[in-house]
Amino acid sequence: MKILIAGATGAIGQPLMQILEQHSHQIYGITQSKEHFPLIQNKGGKPVILDVLDREAVLSALEAIQPDIVIDMLTRLPKEYTPQAMRDAAAMDARIRTEGGANLQEAAEKNGVRRYILQSSGFWYAPGTGLADENTPFAFQATPGIASGTKVYAALENRVMQTKQIEGVALRFGFYGPGTWFYPSGNMGHQVKMQQFPIIGSGEGVWNFVHIEDAAQAIVSALDCKPGIYNIINDQPSKMNDWLPAFANSIQAPKPPIISEDEGLKLRGPDSVYYATKLRAASNAKAKRELNFKPRSFEWLMSGLV
Repeated sequence: MKILIAGATGAIGQPLMQILEQHSHQIYGITQSKEHFPLIQNKGGKPVILDVLDREAVLSALEAIQPDIVIDMLTRLPKEYTPQAMRDAAAMDARIRTEGGANLQEAAEKNGVRRYILQSSGFWYAPGTGLADENTPFAFQATPGIASGTKVYAALENRVMQTKQIEGVALRFGFYGPGTWFYPSGNMGHQVKMQQFPIIGSGEGVWNFVHIEDAAQAIVSALDCKPGIYNIINDQPSKMNDWLPAFANSIQAPKPPIISEDEGLKLRGPDSVYYATKLRAASNAKAKRELNFKPRSFEWLMSGLV
């Protein structure tokens, strides 16, 4: 199949292109810079210089390429995982995902693309008992930054799932591994080594992680699955007070400091406190059933290795 990837040079795009090339798919990767051509060419893809915010350019590009499937992994996230960096990046990240994604989807629909696969989030489910599934609403009443993010993801999913002109698939991730913040050489590794990322309050907030390479494999499985929404997360949703010390141990860093919720509010803001105390565990049962999804064991907890 002919597959166009938006976000080809990112953390998910790199392993994704490698797997697609192994399956003999024809890959086109969107980039805004010729400097990134090798990242696409070395994975067997053909670079496409394109600004997804330029509607006419997007329409023209897809008319020329005529892909069978479009994979939308658009983001504009900061290199540092800090409260201020996330706040500073939020507006452009939302614009890239919403406006850029809308341009991409419109062009896909006009050019007969069969399927549109969207990146969504597996982190922000509304509080409640038991494991959240794909029918559980997002946490629209959370702290300001998270509430804003949930509205963006809900709008993206509605855009993709409500169209009748194309098959829509939304995959809800929570990445860790090479190329992400959550890796020894990533920004989170640096912060943990410097004891700059504390456990806040109870640390009972549950994070739904998935290894970036398992996520890429799930996208490949989604090329032919039943359209819909899927949680692409591992089998071990983990409380912050479990995964963060395990991560620190795996990179031979000191134990993370523990601060109160009041201290967390002052030092890192309300979103960080929510992440530390209120995130909800989610289920990957649908993905395992429909996509034959087989995530690896969560290395930090199982062996102390990443």
